[in-house]
Amino acid sequence: MIRVKICGNRTIEEAFMAVRAGADAVGLIVGARYKTEDELDTYTAGEILTALPPYISTVLVTHLISAGEVIEIYQRVPTSVIQLQNDIMPREITKIKIHLPHVKLIKSIHVKNITAIETAKSFTPYVDALLLDSRTGDRIGGTGITHDWDISSKIVLQINKPVILAGGLNPGNVLEAIRHVRPFGVDVNSGVEFADGKKDPKKINDFVRLCKNICE
Repeated sequence: MIRVKICGNRTIEEAFMAVRAGADAVGLIVGARYKTEDELDTYTAGEILTALPPYISTVLVTHLISAGEVIEIYQRVPTSVIQLQNDIMPREITKIKIHLPHVKLIKSIHVKNITAIETAKSFTPYVDALLLDSRTGDRIGGTGITHDWDISSKIVLQINKPVILAGGLNPGNVLEAIRHVRPFGVDVNSGVEFADGKKDPKKINDFVRLCKNICE
């Protein structure tokens, strides 16, 4: 069964759209250093966490690359998972793991070319899962563009940790992406939004339904 994360939730209402649709995880962006319209302050993120029901995985998505900063943010936004979206060093990831041993860590790998395979391998010992994403000059997530799924599929075959596919996914292409890459899970943000950046409940429902029914 494909796991589904809806990322970039900005309000309690948006987070509950994901929950009602049957998503496995809700992503909250805190501590951004690159362009994003979905960054939350710690107070708003904490309000969303408090409102969510049990059995929903919560993911703190951050661009911070210092272990101390990540730990400080986490203490105010205590999610079940931390997604390290930026170019954080393995030694900083190790520090986070030592201080927060109960928290699962996901490292984003930006698939720009074939070198992403070796990058993914280098981070595998330090984290619980990898997320394959697209990148532009000013965005390290939420780009709305896909990357080379051939490279992503090679990473899935060569990595012994769960691999999550992101980058330009939407209800129109997610089935093709899953069949091509065979990931553990998928992650979507802009692909389930209206033109104004607000989450679209129909697109969220369609996206989750397609992912959950693919094995049936």
